[in-house]
Parts: sequence; C-alpha cells; structure tokens
Amino acid sequence: MGGDFAPEQVVVGAAEAVQDLGVEVVVVGQPDPVQRLLDSHPRLRFVPASQVVEMHDHPAQAVRSKTDSSMSVCARLCKNGEASAWVSAGNSGAIMAAALLIQGRVRGVDRPALGTILPTAAEPAYLLDVGANVDSRPEFLVQFAQMGAIYAEEVLGRANPSVALLSNGEEEGKGDERVRETSTRLRRGNSQVKFIGNVEPKEVLSGRADVVVADGFVGNIAIKMAEATADLIFRTMRDEIPRTLTGKAGGLLIRSEVGRIRARMDWREFGGAPLLGIEGVAVVAHGRSDARAMKNAIRVAKQAVEANLVGKIRGALGK
Repeated sequence: MGGDFAPEQVVVGAAEAVQDLGVEVVVVGQPDPVQRLLDSHPRLRFVPASQVVEMHDHPAQAVRSKTDSSMSVCARLCKNGEASAWVSAGNSGAIMAAALLIQGRVRGVDRPALGTILPTAAEPAYLLDVGANVDSRPEFLVQFAQMGAIYAEEVLGRANPSVALLSNGEEEGKGDERVRETSTRLRRGNSQVKFIGNVEPKEVLSGRADVVVADGFVGNIAIKMAEATADLIFRTMRDEIPRTLTGKAGGLLIRSEVGRIRARMDWREFGGAPLLGIEGVAVVAHGRSDARAMKNAIRVAKQAVEANLVGKIRGALGK
C-alpha cells in the first residue's frame, strides 16, 4: 500500500518477481483497491490488512495504533515464519518501527542501519546508513561498518571488502568529532573490518571503497543528491540533444550506449535497501518505485535471504 504508485505498480512488480525470480510473493493490503488487481495475476497470494500507515503518520505511534496495517501484517508474517522477507515502498520510518517492534533487533546491535547500492566508476559501493538513524554515535558507526562489510561479502560477493568513512577530507584528522572518534576506533583493528580511512565524495564515486559508512543524516542527503544528479544529467541530455539536426542524428547513433549508462546509474535497478541488524529481512524500497523498482527490491530481499545475511550479522555482532 506504500509508495507514489501503489498499489497498481507494486502488484505488477510482485508479479514480475514471481515470473523472473522464481519466488512466491504474498501481497498484503486493503481488499478493495488490491483484490481487483490480482485477477490479472493469479500466481500472487493475497493477505488482507484493514489499515495503512500513511506518509504523514508518526512512525512508532502508527505501528502501535494501527496493529492491522499492511506493514505490521508483513512483519508478523516474517516473525511467525510464514514469509522469509518483506518489502515496502511506504513510510521508511514506519518500516523500521514495524521491524523493530515486531521482529526485534539482533542482540548486540545497538541501532539498525539502512544501506543501499551506489554506482561508481568501478564496482558499485555499498553506502550506509542512508536514513535509519539521523544522529549516530561512533559506536553505532563502527557497527554499521561491520554490518556493511558482511553485506558486501555475502551478498555482493566482495572478498575482504574495504571499508571507508565518509568525511570532508581523507586526512586522518578531518571530519567532525564523531567522524574522528569513529576513525580512531576503526583504525585500532579490533572492529574486524578492512578499514582504509576517510574518503571524500569524489573518492566514493571513483570506487575506492567497497563499503562507505556515514551517519544517517549525511548518508541520506548524499544518496538523494546522487540520485538527483543522475536524473538531472539524463534529463538535460534528453532535452538538449534533439535541439539540432546534428544532435538528433548523434542521438540515434548513441542511443543504445546511453541506455546502458542509464541502466548502470538508475536507482530502479538497485531496488531497495535492507535494514541491517533486524531479526529478519526487511527491505525499504524508494517511495517513487515503479514495477521495475519493486521487482528489484524483491530481488534484494531474495539475495539477503539466500545469503543468510541475518545469521551472518548475528554471528559477528550478536555477542
């Protein structure tokens, strides 16, 4: 029920996931708007929910008061072992609240983190936190580094992934007090990650690190700026290239190449961001997700389940 194009595009994306990914998908939502859509997608199973968490709702209050919301039903299905993971494009704060209150946090994890794939000049980097915690302490950031490294190794297939700390300079003394203290802790070598130091945004995009760690406030702004910049570049190309006859001819010649570049930078291809540190797999999809983005968010959830991501985090931090 969440997202700008729900429930139509969510249902279509779920059906495409069944077709392309070979997974069983349970669609959870209010019967009136959803049931009619399922007639065209008989392979989807439907579980009704009488309530919806709106974007303007206070996350924790909404989860506590709307116990039959689609988010709460999803989290309970996972908690009870009836589903392996859940995905939503709705209120991201409420997704985290539902996951925390119903599924719980991995013992030993202080704060869950929200990570996402960021395209770079080399292999894509994994950036976290991108919004789950807007005010993090150094000990939280160290755990984000540990969980991010596990995700990069187990899901992205990076052997001994490198971890960097996002800062305003690569020198050791750069950054605010929180960044400096986190850097000191990571350099001690007892965090069990391959820490390579601070990175500036330009180094992030060059692909210097497999995992980039930031507090949720900075990370959220960084990922939104990156998405907006990519959209601006392609929108400008689309508007400017056809203005002249030469541009139109050139545009036809490079259309396939531009398509490949766009796919490499398109946030829809990366799907969603899993909450790390939750006792279960919960994936936060973009609020503007269309069917393609939703299908890829389900793919992210599938990969996390198959890699036993929760078990690996539990083994590393659940002490």
